[in-house]
Amino acid sequence: LLQADAIVYSFGVGEDISFDRGLIDAFGVSVHGFDPTPRSLAWVKRSDVPATFHFHDVGLAGFDGVARFAAPANPEHVSYSIKASQQTPGVEMVELQVRRLSTVMADLQHDRVDLLKLDIEGAEYGVIDDILAGTIRPTQILIEFHHRFPEHGSGATRRALRALRGAGYAVFAVSDSGQDVSFVYRPALSTAPAAPRA
Repeated sequence: LLQADAIVYSFGVGEDISFDRGLIDAFGVSVHGFDPTPRSLAWVKRSDVPATFHFHDVGLAGFDGVARFAAPANPEHVSYSIKASQQTPGVEMVELQVRRLSTVMADLQHDRVDLLKLDIEGAEYGVIDDILAGTIRPTQILIEFHHRFPEHGSGATRRALRALRGAGYAVFAVSDSGQDVSFVYRPALSTAPAAPRA
């Protein structure tokens, strides 16, 4: 489903763009990568990224504004999280800019998203709710679910799966761990009123 002019958003860069490079190499697409966290910013600055990888130092959430992120407890890890279970006493906290998907698209003057990848450390549940409450329907959504976080649990992922299926998304791949789920938009499958493309 990807052509060279596809619009690809990859949220949660961390220190690894192997997936993004793979898309660029296989399909000739440009990829917009997003991550506001300090370690990711530092890594991108010192890395030789492809010219067709466009980095943006904002995060994704179900709201526009500033979110408090907790640094990883293990200094060897790179992923910051806005989830309460990660914000324990003594953990370094930083305030970083986050945007709704619709705001990011407006800022970049995009009227569609062909592939949306989410690895956003538990914030995916609020983002899914925000997307499905609006009219934006990315053609493909690839999500790493974080139901291991105590405040979510497997119930949050099951609810998200039901909501996505009800909106017309079909699962086309699941990782062995069950955490990574890939969806494709098939409006005919929707049990909700059809949503126009943004």
